Amino acid sequence: MTEKTMVQAINDALRHEMRRDDRVVVLGEDVGRVGGVFRVTQGLWDEFGDDRVVDTPLSEGGIIGTAIGMALYGLVPVPEIQFADFIYPAYDQIVSELAKLRWRSGGEYPAKIVIRTPVGGGIRGGLYHSQSPESLFIHVAGLKVVCPSSPYDAKGLLLASIRDPDPVLFFEPKRVYRAAKGDVPDGEYTVPLGKAAVVREGRDVTVLAWGAMLYEAVAAADEASAQGVDAEILDLRTLWPVDIEAIVTSVKKTGRLVVVHEAPRTCGFGAELVTLVTERAFVHLEAPPVRVCGFDTPFPYALEMEYLPLAHRILPALIETARF
Repeated sequence: MTEKTMVQAINDALRHEMRRDDRVVVLGEDVGRVGGVFRVTQGLWDEFGDDRVVDTPLSEGGIIGTAIGMALYGLVPVPEIQFADFIYPAYDQIVSELAKLRWRSGGEYPAKIVIRTPVGGGIRGGLYHSQSPESLFIHVAGLKVVCPSSPYDAKGLLLASIRDPDPVLFFEPKRVYRAAKGDVPDGEYTVPLGKAAVVREGRDVTVLAWGAMLYEAVAAADEASAQGVDAEILDLRTLWPVDIEAIVTSVKKTGRLVVVHEAPRTCGFGAELVTLVTERAFVHLEAPPVRVCGFDTPFPYALEMEYLPLAHRILPALIETARF
């Protein structure tokens, strides 16, 4: 067991899986000699060489199209999109081709691909380096969507994703790439996809969060506790397929729900989570569900900390929902 940052944990997972399975290939812009813009793939090129750590042209559609071809011929590609904001040129390849291959071929041509990409704000990246596009992919049948919050989960979820038969979008919250530290086993382990984690027990209100916003939710819950509100926090970890059983179990206990996410409010994943809960636990709700989200604007630069749903915005939602 070694204390690692999320960057180190993800690098460890990639190295472990590339040693275990020679079909695993990493590709993307600057992932080779440079080690990626955040140095997540640093050292992999030195060990595995050009054939398995491939520096690509600046073409997201080309990166994903190439990865799909690799997967159809039996490789297990792990392409990196340098920022989630740049994934849109590859959206057609992901949605029109990758997500549908297993279905259209009757299971004959599954495509095992894990698309890694850093998401979210908090690093003063402005509107082109701060977006959270998870709902665009959750909406598409055939894709799984993962977003770890801790180094331990990052390694375990990435190993599970690489071994999963379906294509996975693996969103990495860059705000906590190096800020989040924790003990990570040096060897083999996986965190199962589709399972949420209760990171804080509580009785008054259920809070759903993921990625960097988990830490803001915890901070808000600690402040709420001083005001007599006991919040239970679930880290979803896998956004789709979501662990609706764990969510409903918690809401039935607390009778209240608050969802926190960085993406804009309208048509964000929070809206779907609220619907899933009201369909299954409406009679248990004692207050209207609340969403604390980004705003329906492009991500700002100067007002970044006003845009993000930080603890000071989450706290009033917890208090008001608990006392409704």
